[in-house]
Amino acid sequence: MKFMHKYNWPLMSNNINEGDKKALIKFIKSTDKFTQGKNVKRFEEKWSKWLGVKYSTFVNSGASANFLSLKILKELKKKRNEVILPAFTWSSDVNAVINSGFKPVFVDISLRNLALDEELVKKNISKKTAAIFLTHAMGFLGISKSLLDYIKKKNILLIEDVCESHGIHLKGKKGGALGEISNFSFYYAHHITTIEGGMISTNSKQIDILAKMKRGHGLLRDSQDPKLIKKTKLKYKDLNSDFIFLTEGFNFRGNELSAVIGLEQIKRLNRNIKIRNDNHKLFLKNLRKDVFMSNFDLIGSSNYGLHLIMKEKNKIMFKKVTDTLSLNSIEYRIGSAGGGNQLRQPYLKNLRNKFNFKNLQNTEHMHFYSLYIGNYPDLDKTKILKLCTILNKIKF
Repeated sequence: MKFMHKYNWPLMSNNINEGDKKALIKFIKSTDKFTQGKNVKRFEEKWSKWLGVKYSTFVNSGASANFLSLKILKELKKKRNEVILPAFTWSSDVNAVINSGFKPVFVDISLRNLALDEELVKKNISKKTAAIFLTHAMGFLGISKSLLDYIKKKNILLIEDVCESHGIHLKGKKGGALGEISNFSFYYAHHITTIEGGMISTNSKQIDILAKMKRGHGLLRDSQDPKLIKKTKLKYKDLNSDFIFLTEGFNFRGNELSAVIGLEQIKRLNRNIKIRNDNHKLFLKNLRKDVFMSNFDLIGSSNYGLHLIMKEKNKIMFKKVTDTLSLNSIEYRIGSAGGGNQLRQPYLKNLRNKFNFKNLQNTEHMHFYSLYIGNYPDLDKTKILKLCTILNKIKF
């Protein structure tokens, strides 16, 4: 059954409001400088305060944030070459690991929170493990205090992908402030948007300096560290001090236009998170418990999308669900936001011989028997209840 081009229930709606547009127009009229500047810095500071960390670096996408984080990890953990991560994630996470010279170690997920199975993580840790690259998937908190303490004792870094899960929390700390490095996406459909954009956050001054330099071609001047700048200029007197490329770098800079939108969006972020969570709880409460999974671990969650995960591995039943959504003009994504099991994707075909991806049973279940639909602040709760009624009446 073909998708319609216009949906009665899209994946996202009205995530840029009139206030955002007015702020952007006002800014455009006030200046002719739109490249990285004072608003980027202001947004970084506001974000750090909201998240509860010391430093943040605004970049042009969540994928760029992932990539830079792994490049930083490579400088910090030169003697260790393995990174544990899920195959149930976004492609940029896997690509960042591989392109930074690490060996990916794929671990299955728990269906309670769609994140790494913690016992399997412990079993796969070795002397070669540099980091756990954790995806807080689809708005679920993806780690316990127990595992957090365990990996710290092992001197293993935690890199958090919080791209879909802004506002998750564990014992008073937000997700993204739990590990050494965290990555966020501000894509249009997320809890907060700058249209395109991302953020790297940390409490480490060393990591922050590297993030800011690597974002801007590796330039020393982008480090924003006066002591480092002075020391390095004295060391490299034969170089033009404005163009000292101190580390491997890229052009992943954010811009003023995106930052202005971000500064408006962050004002209503907490409210939007609460509405999304209320919508999710209402949806799960009214779904058939014998057909769809509903016993998720919602503690500390910040819902991204409304999940439909089949209890049974039954393709005929699942097709009835997708046909019903299409008939009612409801947009959905099978396999959740990242498309399911990344090890089934063509770009990883050379890794398939090394990993028996079919052994990742929960990841496989999500790949074939799950989907999500849009959840956003202006979603009418009567539509949620109506959809539950329609889904519950499907004859399986």
